[in-house]
Amino acid sequence: MKLATFKSRGQEKIGIVHGGDTLLFDLAAAANGSGGANPAFASMLALIDAGDAALEQAARVFDKHGKDESLSVKTEMAEVLAPIPEPRQMRDGMSFPLHILQAPRGQLKLAARAKGDMAELARIEAEPLGELPEVYRKQPIYYITNRFSVRGTNTTVKWPRYSQVMDYELEFGIITKNKGANISAAKAKDHIFGYTIFNDFSARDAQRIEMEGRLGPAKGKSFDGGNVMGPWIVTPDEIGDPYKLKMEVRVNGRMRSQGVTDGMLFSFEEIIAHVTKDETLMPGEFIGSGTVGNGCGLELGWYLEHGDTIELEVEKIGILKNRVERQ
Repeated sequence: MKLATFKSRGQEKIGIVHGGDTLLFDLAAAANGSGGANPAFASMLALIDAGDAALEQAARVFDKHGKDESLSVKTEMAEVLAPIPEPRQMRDGMSFPLHILQAPRGQLKLAARAKGDMAELARIEAEPLGELPEVYRKQPIYYITNRFSVRGTNTTVKWPRYSQVMDYELEFGIITKNKGANISAAKAKDHIFGYTIFNDFSARDAQRIEMEGRLGPAKGKSFDGGNVMGPWIVTPDEIGDPYKLKMEVRVNGRMRSQGVTDGMLFSFEEIIAHVTKDETLMPGEFIGSGTVGNGCGLELGWYLEHGDTIELEVEKIGILKNRVERQ
């Protein structure tokens, strides 16, 4: 099942995506028409909180009323919001080895360009990548980002005024369900509500400076509208193996890089097990995979410009599309 949060006629709703991703079925309206409002259909968080029974009820309502055209709105006619406009928590990881190796070198190259030091730039480019630091194999590494700065597909990201270097990041992630602590990796699947795409927009020049202080990222990531997810949540039964999905970045319609969700140092199940050591995981949290190898301009030396349109596509999930503008 694909589940979206959308705004239609001024009202925020949740719905089932169908018709080849062209239609949004209004769950609350369908339930009301059947003789009674269902509080689980008030928002995506309400649906997640209500548990598997509510998801099964949503499927039954769609089976019964899905062909009623009056209960669906065309996707193109609605404002598709982030599937959870305000997650209960947001964590983003560092899971793909190639990105972990290439990103620091990208920051060094960025610094050399800023200084106009072409000799240093050439030296950095000539160096081999080296070995993955052992800490990344010992445990999942992640940071907590701003859950109040979330936006959805088709939004315009206003670049922060303090930054001149704009970047995107190709990621996917999970939305959690079922509150719990000290969850084993073997049982962690019971805490995955579904999967979505994540564009971790990044102010690279600000990030480079603050990371020298060995803490963060902060303003390199946290600015209004910089955490973009969507276009919807896809439940695990429709995904199959989440670690074999094709990924692609397109900027202004041109392919910049391709990847696959295979090769994460730790699975989402193992990340959940680590996060929940003496810490309670809440339903409705977002956990990002981290950037796939070559999934950002920092690695490729190819940054965004004013007016660029970025599309992140992940197989079986969809396309997350945004435009960036300098202020």
